[in-house]
Amino acid sequence: MNAHDPSRRGFLGRAAAFVLAGLTAQAALAQAAKPATQPAALPPLPLDNPQAKALAYTPNAAAVKHPLFKPGSDCANCNFYKGAPGQAHGPCLMFPQHSVAAKGWCSAWAKKA
Repeated sequence: MNAHDPSRRGFLGRAAAFVLAGLTAQAALAQAAKPATQPAALPPLPLDNPQAKALAYTPNAAAVKHPLFKPGSDCANCNFYKGAPGQAHGPCLMFPQHSVAAKGWCSAWAKKA
């Protein structure tokens, strides 16, 4: 076999380019699949939001005067609250487009399992 065979050289060049393209595509896909380091912050739930009004949401559970309120209940210990422990605000399944106060409360409160 001749080392200077143009067909062999062409094959090796195309094979190297193909492997390089595959590795580049794989790296790009892996980068795109990585989760964002910090999710976009949700805006706070406005008190005039129709669903907030319907569920009697308040950002301060200590001030709640509602017949369904149980002492010690707040968003942080609610099953629907998905904020990280210790954070002042976080997402809630009841208000998917907004964040709620961890010390808040609404009438949909359900004890965290």
